[in-house]
Amino acid sequence: MYQRLAERTLVMGILNVTPDSFSDGGLYDGPQAAAQRALEMVGDGADIIDIGGESTRPGAEEISTDQEIDRIGPVIEHLSGRIDVPISVDTTKARVAVAALEMGASIINDISGAAFDPEMASVVAQHRCPVVLMHIKGTPRTMQQSPTYVDLMGEIKEYLAKRISVLTAAGVDERLIILDPGFGFGKTVHQNLEMIARLHELCEIGRPILIGTSRKSTIGKVLGDLPVDERVEGTAATVALSIAQGASIVRVHDVKAMSRVSRMTDAIVRL
Repeated sequence: MYQRLAERTLVMGILNVTPDSFSDGGLYDGPQAAAQRALEMVGDGADIIDIGGESTRPGAEEISTDQEIDRIGPVIEHLSGRIDVPISVDTTKARVAVAALEMGASIINDISGAAFDPEMASVVAQHRCPVVLMHIKGTPRTMQQSPTYVDLMGEIKEYLAKRISVLTAAGVDERLIILDPGFGFGKTVHQNLEMIARLHELCEIGRPILIGTSRKSTIGKVLGDLPVDERVEGTAATVALSIAQGASIVRVHDVKAMSRVSRMTDAIVRL
């Protein structure tokens, strides 16, 4: 994966096996439907499949560890060995991460930056797997309750730098760490837009950047309160600009369209 990062932007396809995710909740909550969707995304150009069993939309309620494993486990087992791209698991729980890695996942994507569960750092260290550390202000349940910043990117960088220190102290190889500034996670519309405009500042930390803007409410609001299924063009704009600002991985629902956007943007910014 890291060799390909040097060559082009990677596309992470979103596969939510939840009943309540903001965009595709309930669409792929059975193992067969979820596995078929993963195969479609790989065919459309996905470099990574990111499986999530717990909604992290604003206001979302936490589910139990066992419930999360029950949702993602059959999908990972069904896909492991059937697709030739890495499987990522979107979780904040160490026990879920362990179960997913044992079933065939190879990347941990933690929206808390491995902060919600104190055991997550040691799990990543023991398994020597790539990990995505994201910035979040609060929790999914509280994050959109009037988030404020004195210096948006400065505070995001500080949070992520501290999380890197915690993980490396636990034995994680820093070369396996990927950073996500957390578009939509404890940010207003204006803060999300500012974050993309200043994304290059996060590159100063020296780790690859993942960005996940796909179909999010900021895009809908900017474009006149568009519904989720009409945010593809807005997503494309954020993907292209994020790549131009230094993003190495884009996390998206519309894999075929965003793969094309990424290739076109790479052709310009990687001359």
